[in-house]
Amino acid sequence: MSYDRSELPLPRHNGRVPSSPTAHRQPAPAGNGHRQRSWSSYHRSLRVLRRACRWQRRVATLAALGYFGVFLTLTVKAPAYMSRPSLGGLPTGLLLALAQIPVTWLAVLLFEYTARRFVDPLARRVSRYTRPATGDGRSQA
Repeated sequence: MSYDRSELPLPRHNGRVPSSPTAHRQPAPAGNGHRQRSWSSYHRSLRVLRRACRWQRRVATLAALGYFGVFLTLTVKAPAYMSRPSLGGLPTGLLLALAQIPVTWLAVLLFEYTARRFVDPLARRVSRYTRPATGDGRSQA
């Protein structure tokens, strides 16, 4: 279960979205000449990273469990097809059962590929940000 509430719809009162109490505050002037950073990009990057991780889990899980579901459905609904001989005299059901191992490995490889291609760059981007400061001025650890 995700605790990211950024995708939830905002409550509406009289057809309008209520503004937050901090929306109209002026930013406090930063000391020693440094520009105050906006943390919205940090939180946005975290939301994008969470969304990418959820998508990655769903795709890999559906790839492995989807094949297993098809195998179980064929076993129950088409037992004559599953007992019919196929390559080398093996029953089709046994051949499909043995094919679950490579399908599972393909799901793992798909997971690894999408992690390297999409999720890891997002994680590196989030790790480059400094965490937002707490109320006492110290960075969260």
